[in-house]
Amino acid sequence: MTQRYLLSSLLMICGFYILTAQKELPFEQIKVQVNTYKNDIRGPYKDIRWFCTDGSVRAPKDPCPENIGPGVQHARYKDEVVALGKAHHIYLGQILAYTTKEEFWDKEADHSRLKQYQLDKYLRTVDNGWINQKGQFYRGAVQVEDEESWGVDFYKWLVSKDEVLEQNYFLIRQSLRDVPHSGDDNISQLMRSQSKVISDAYLPFMDLRVKIHSLPEKSDIQKVIDFKQKNSAKLTSDLNKKLDGLVLTMRDFFAPVDVKKRVDKATLAKTGPLGDKLKNYADFVNPTLPSSMLVSETAALLLDIREGILSEKNPVVRLQLLDISLKLEEILFQNAQKWEPNTVSEQLEKICALGTAVTGAGYLELWEWDQITSTLSQSEKEELSLAELTTILETARGAVEWSAAMVKANYQNIVDAYTGFEPKAYGFIDDRIRGSIALHLGKSVGELGDFIAKESELTNKVMDIPNQSSFRGLNPGYAFGELVVIGGSSEDIEVSSDKIYIFQRSPSDLKPVAGIATVAEGNMVSHVQLLARNLGIPNAALSDENLQSLKKYDGQRVFYAVSNKGNVILKPEAQMTAQERELFAKKERNTDKIEVPIEEIRLDNTSVLNMRNVDASDSGELCGPKAANLGQLKKMFPEQVVEGLVIPFGIFRDHMDQNMPGQNVSYWRFLNEMFAEAEKMRSANVPDPEVENFQLRQLETLRAAIKKMPLKESFLSELETSFIKILGKDLGSIPVFLRSDTNMEDLKDFTGAGLNLTLFNVLDKEKILNGVKEVWASPYTERSFKWRQKYLLNPENVFPSILVIPSVDVDYSGVLITKGINSGNDKDLTVAFSRGAGGAVDGQSAETYTIKHDGGYRLLAPAREIYYNSLPETGGTGKKTASFEQPVLNNKNLEAIRDLATTIRKKLPKETKSDYEGAYDVELGFEDNKLWLFQIRPFVENKKAVSSGYLEYITPKIDGSKSISLSTKLQ
Repeated sequence: MTQRYLLSSLLMICGFYILTAQKELPFEQIKVQVNTYKNDIRGPYKDIRWFCTDGSVRAPKDPCPENIGPGVQHARYKDEVVALGKAHHIYLGQILAYTTKEEFWDKEADHSRLKQYQLDKYLRTVDNGWINQKGQFYRGAVQVEDEESWGVDFYKWLVSKDEVLEQNYFLIRQSLRDVPHSGDDNISQLMRSQSKVISDAYLPFMDLRVKIHSLPEKSDIQKVIDFKQKNSAKLTSDLNKKLDGLVLTMRDFFAPVDVKKRVDKATLAKTGPLGDKLKNYADFVNPTLPSSMLVSETAALLLDIREGILSEKNPVVRLQLLDISLKLEEILFQNAQKWEPNTVSEQLEKICALGTAVTGAGYLELWEWDQITSTLSQSEKEELSLAELTTILETARGAVEWSAAMVKANYQNIVDAYTGFEPKAYGFIDDRIRGSIALHLGKSVGELGDFIAKESELTNKVMDIPNQSSFRGLNPGYAFGELVVIGGSSEDIEVSSDKIYIFQRSPSDLKPVAGIATVAEGNMVSHVQLLARNLGIPNAALSDENLQSLKKYDGQRVFYAVSNKGNVILKPEAQMTAQERELFAKKERNTDKIEVPIEEIRLDNTSVLNMRNVDASDSGELCGPKAANLGQLKKMFPEQVVEGLVIPFGIFRDHMDQNMPGQNVSYWRFLNEMFAEAEKMRSANVPDPEVENFQLRQLETLRAAIKKMPLKESFLSELETSFIKILGKDLGSIPVFLRSDTNMEDLKDFTGAGLNLTLFNVLDKEKILNGVKEVWASPYTERSFKWRQKYLLNPENVFPSILVIPSVDVDYSGVLITKGINSGNDKDLTVAFSRGAGGAVDGQSAETYTIKHDGGYRLLAPAREIYYNSLPETGGTGKKTASFEQPVLNNKNLEAIRDLATTIRKKLPKETKSDYEGAYDVELGFEDNKLWLFQIRPFVENKKAVSSGYLEYITPKIDGSKSISLSTKLQ
């Protein structure tokens, strides 16, 4: 299971009103505005004015008089541009000199205006000026010298704040590429943009464009020149000019960086705490140095600057150091590809150096590097076992993924917003990643992966695409169906249960599919992952590059399999073996389904229950497993479990006996008649899709009726009394969670995790009462119905109870699995946590560890979520922003989790008189370092997928103890 581990997800929980509901953005209106500005000689601007220091605004020919001091001249925005910013926080054509520092930093909106400025600069390079296609020639609209002067003042103000620089090192450093401050232009981005513009206009240039985007080399300059000569007869004069411009840009990009000149210019930095290191490096660097030495020394200085910049208190020096840092990354980008390792030892050395570099450049946080540096620093050893090398590979691959995730975490929200009205914006993140040193780290890790794959015979077979070692199986299983490759957002995609999907990120409410693979698969213990694992749906992680390579196969029928050890097969239907075809020769039906047990269910109990009075023995009888198990935990851990009340199955069933408006039958009768009619349709050989559509239409009617169902007075009275007696406050004066808790959850072979509704932090009395009905209706949603139809024989016998517990505004929360999912060791623990409430279970990019049974722990992934949920006392959910410079969990938390797992393993089977010997899935959180328990359930895996003869057949037998000399040649 060494290949099966967490890829950092980039699910963004939207944090300010523009992005909380992007559908509310008037995309069509903005699109019209953008197209109008593209053809307007003034672009987004209406006129030019003088802006004087006394606040007065004067006409262009009436400059600010000397007696009030100098002013600045620039354009004013069109009125509709101003209105767009005020109404929707979208700022087009920003002029820095027209903006205050605080407005531009835009802290309350996650620095949206700064990011929009960067995105605007990118769009201008790939789309001939974008909204300023004609306006770029509007003389006087923007004064370069004023913009640069403003930029210097802005950065001196910004980097003087220690906390801001520490928390936003990556963003600030990235912004220096775009915000003018008397520094240099972003030449690497310009080079990629120019090549894209040329290939869009002239398709034969595509191969060269791909090369320049993927891994540019100095020799590519001559290739562009040769291309121009070879195609001269077909090129327009405009294309000839563009090719000449690209050649000039490439020559600038590959021109040697004069570090000594740069250091000499930074006179103040030379006398600061990092002065000696800067001078020594400048004296050391020369053109004769071996590339390996140059890369290693440059990476070390890059990290030194990152670690030491806060010790320098002068903001001017900090700005100089950041500019030097960018130049050092240019040197690394130019020289990393020249370092061609011959042996495993040299490959490990290069990976460690480039890992140092991405940390120094801000793509990894310093604490993250501390967690993995000892694993990556083993190149001087004489030999390592195959298992040890595989651990190094997984760790290095993680560093690549975390680096890409850092870019996505910072920019995905604003890119998604802009993509709604300008599709070209979607290329921004890819452009940033390709312009980073992480690109070279990824290449080196891929080469190590290829070597280890040969040694272990753990080789992926994914169509004919390159860099297949980036694929990693997450859940074993096999599938056959149409391949669907989704490169953009997946939230509005209607999925089909017989198709195989490749996602950037799977939808948050994923319905059943045949198979999935994701670039950002969230975390291994999210509800979607647990359901996929439960149902044996093959699931893998892949890289952005892999997804792009697979696009050409979109729509083809393919066979897809993930083995028990995580190797991946994806092949066209025509290449399937007889054994693989036999897997799908006949459609499996009820033989793989289970029955919801209802023999012991007690529907006669129609009283609200105190959670203290229920325990595990009541699961499936009075209530679902959430309430029963939490009641059990309350007995075992009274100080770590909140009080709670339970609305049992009987109250739901009692209400369902009421007459259903407009149907002349009760709600319950309507439901059962629907299932009976569906069975008649099947007996009459009505096609399954038609039967399913009938059921979904009927369930939609039922669901809407339940939400309007009158609640009985006896129930309302008892609920009011129970709030006071059990929770200590009146109904409507304490915020609570309403958790759906059905009898179809946590069955022996089916988890049902996350299928039904949980309402967060509800305070208002009417919202709580309406919430009861919404939770009752949630098992009849399309998603919930489809998942259980896939697995249950009697889906009509699903009864919801409701667990009502007071909210705990935890600092961070997540999931504990009492098993090492990544390590494959049943004695280890898997922990995934995110900041705020509801952490990890909804698929956020979670901080994930293997806590080892013999002591210590291993970081599998850091959290990369900018926004997280808070639970204010006023009800509802608030949004807070996170930074990544500190881990979510501290050592004290990890030890508390270890102790908790030990107690659960020892006491829970005994307390519940259970013979269950498997792992547990526990939801928990920390508030001021106090551990709170919210749920416990069996951790269910699909035994058929894990034990499948075919999956065992394609799983190579790996000798992890195999010794490999590090002097072994790579090829």
